[in-house]
Amino acid sequence: QVQLVESGGGLVQPGGSLRLSCAASGRTFGRYNMAWFRQEPGPGSEREFVAGVDRSGGTTNYADSVRGRFTISRNNAENTVTLQMNSLKVEDTAVYYCKAISLYHFGVNTPGFWGQGTQVTVSS
Repeated sequence: QVQLVESGGGLVQPGGSLRLSCAASGRTFGRYNMAWFRQEPGPGSEREFVAGVDRSGGTTNYADSVRGRFTISRNNAENTVTLQMNSLKVEDTAVYYCKAISLYHFGVNTPGFWGQGTQVTVSS
């Protein structure tokens, strides 16, 4: 198993930047593909994929809505994965979750381990 703790969320104005971090416990971090998901506040919202990175950090994937603005990276020596978010928009407001996944398949329902989430609010 792996335990994940996200940090770095907060309030930022449109056009601003935030850097989210996810720290993993244990010695098995390098065995997992890592991803960020997000879920907007309110009933009926669904958790959606944002970005993913493979075990080595050499391959990344992004949702169309964030491609070119967000960058995912990982440091296997420090057991961390980060999400650099630039040019933030109001519609990026959500709780952001880190996920560790054995398969290279970034689905919400793909078996894996979730962090507790960190709130990102983009507002003027």
